[in-house]
Parts: sequence; structure tokens; C-alpha cells
Amino acid sequence: MATDLLVRKRSGLSKLLNLEDPKMARQRRTSPALVVARARLAGLNKINPAANLGPNLTPQAYQAVMDDTVAIEDSHSQLAAQMDDSSNRFDAQNDLLRDWNRRVLSAVEAQFGPDSSEYEMVGGTRKSKRKRPIRKGGGSTPPAS
Repeated sequence: MATDLLVRKRSGLSKLLNLEDPKMARQRRTSPALVVARARLAGLNKINPAANLGPNLTPQAYQAVMDDTVAIEDSHSQLAAQMDDSSNRFDAQNDLLRDWNRRVLSAVEAQFGPDSSEYEMVGGTRKSKRKRPIRKGGGSTPPAS
């Protein structure tokens, strides 16, 4: 699992998908342009008489564009929340499957032995095929003359 996180951290996509901390919810996007537009529209509505900005730049059209932006922002936030929920359910299911993998391997080892072909068939490494560790400098060396 630690190696999975290291691989994920190297990816630029991991930051976008918030994989560095899988328990943390995705940060919701907000529109700085929407904050500016609200203030600008409030100021535009205070101008008396109403400013003539052309046939297409009316306060009503400006408000309509703002409303569309708010609707998309809300939809995006809802989809991000659904994605967070889906990610949490996937992580829980993946943890359950990982536990089952460990339990099945342990059960086969207990029933057939750690050096059995059955143990090897389910993905275990037979005890006789494991590389023996080499110990370094355990003995004494003769004094140099």
C-alpha cells in the first residue's frame, strides 16, 4: 500500500484527483469570476440613469450568464460529492477484497502447508523456493599483521 501512494504522488493527475490523502474530500471549486460579477452587477444596477452598454450587454443578460454559472458550479459540486462517496465505497470494497486475499492464502497455507503446490497455485511462494538470507560479517576476522 505504501508503494501505491508513492506511485500516485509522482503523478500530476494524483493532485487533481486528490489521491495524496484518500480520506480527505475533494476541494469544491468556486468561481472568482462569479464573486466579481455579483459586485459588478450590484454596482451596475446603482448607476442612474441606466448605462447604455450596447444591445447585448444588458443587466438582465449579465444576470442570466451569472445564473448559468451558478447552476454549473452547483452541479459540479454535487458531482464532486458523488465522486467522493463513490471513492469511499470503492476504497472500503478494495480493503475488504485485500483482506479476503490474505485470508484465502493463509487458509490454503494452513490446510496444505507452506511448501505445497496448492499454496503456490493460489499465489503463495513455496517455502523451498524462498531465497535464503545471506548474513554479512558474522564471524571474526584474523588480525592483520
